[in-house]
Amino acid sequence: MKKVLVFQHVPFEILGTLDPLLRADGYRVRYVNFSREPEVEPEVEKYQGLIILGGPMNVDMTDAYPHLDTEVRLIRRAIAQDIPILGICLGAQLIAKALGAPVTKNPEKEIGWYDISLTRAGKTDPLMGHLEDTRRIFEWHGDTFALPDGAVHLATGQTCANQAFRYGENVYGFQFHMEVDAALIERWLTTPVYQAEIEQTQGLINPDVIRQETEAHIESLQLLSAQVFGEFLNIMGRGRRLTRLDSR
Repeated sequence: MKKVLVFQHVPFEILGTLDPLLRADGYRVRYVNFSREPEVEPEVEKYQGLIILGGPMNVDMTDAYPHLDTEVRLIRRAIAQDIPILGICLGAQLIAKALGAPVTKNPEKEIGWYDISLTRAGKTDPLMGHLEDTRRIFEWHGDTFALPDGAVHLATGQTCANQAFRYGENVYGFQFHMEVDAALIERWLTTPVYQAEIEQTQGLINPDVIRQETEAHIESLQLLSAQVFGEFLNIMGRGRRLTRLDSR
């Protein structure tokens, strides 16, 4: 049976719309919830792919969350084994850190719906090319990653320059959240730790505006995410390449 490994950091950040796509394609999904099992160290080599989800912590908060060091080590091992990887938000930042790039505060928090524009390389990328040019996509982050050496810059935004990258042919980092549906967004808006984050913006972020924009954009995003995630499943289905990139 095909198996995919999922790194989860908090119970309210889940695969979302990725879950039914994986299961329909015959994947058995194994979640590793590091908030419940902080000392676990799964064997990444046993899986056809690795998906790393988001979370409210920073990648360098290793004293409070020592499993972040474990994740970086496992990401490096997965890259060395040529295992396809998809990182979402914190997941993308962890991939960047594993590849030697710093993760720092973004000039401003992005919470809600933002325009994401493709770079020239993004327009020809098998995943990101489905955006075609500029699309409205959901975000929730305060940090940003620098592009790792050797990575391809795929997408950018007005208030966060680095929105997506590819490393090699099968490692992707997305700063945005394409996996959300309306119910998941509402869950985040009513989760205390995320409500507190919105309050820290002192009125710059309005939950009611987010809800209105969600009604306008969620259907389009779900259609897009099915295309983008479908391409990642194709990459996992092709298996590991015979020629591997330097794992650094």
